Amino acid sequence: MDWGNVTAEDLIDALREVDWSSPPRPLSEFFSRFTVPRSSSKWNSRLKCNLYYYRTNYFILIVSVLILGFLRRPLAIVAALLTALSIAFLNDSFAGTFSEKVTRTVRQFSPHLAAKMRPPLTPVIRGRPSAKRAIYICGRPRWVFVLIFSSASFILWFVFAGLLTVLWALAIGLLATILHASFRTPNLKARLNTFREEFRAVWRNYSEL
Repeated sequence: MDWGNVTAEDLIDALREVDWSSPPRPLSEFFSRFTVPRSSSKWNSRLKCNLYYYRTNYFILIVSVLILGFLRRPLAIVAALLTALSIAFLNDSFAGTFSEKVTRTVRQFSPHLAAKMRPPLTPVIRGRPSAKRAIYICGRPRWVFVLIFSSASFILWFVFAGLLTVLWALAIGLLATILHASFRTPNLKARLNTFREEFRAVWRNYSEL
């Protein structure tokens, strides 16, 4: 894949659809080799490749910076976790896995309630879905959970942490992410993973025909 031709919108769509259940990359690999990009095009390609390949590491890094910044404020840590959940819900794989596990747990105590948490069936016309499959969490549209968790985290940030402190913590986490993604030399594993994910995307589009 030529990451230089990948737009920011394509990268966001790929991060939204990719499977986030895989564990983060080992620290020995994460801090392995750093070099300065030779040109702006090389930097642009490297940045997108590393953001995609080390996505779980960067996510953990940003959340860790937020938590470390508010160790003396327990409710601020809760706000950081709620913020992380609201962002994670934007990923299709995480949202589906979360909904399935919650529904399975509720089924053990109340099968009737678990039945109401099932997502609605998508109408099928001539063997094909009539519309693009919407993402549901516990029987509700995904945006409902994103709105609830993000609103709750915003209130906690505003009341117990201070928005200025939050912005500083986010700025440090994002700056560390961009610096690492800019200078970490993509290895063979990153390139092979890119080709594998590209094949999965092509196969998924083919299977939907």
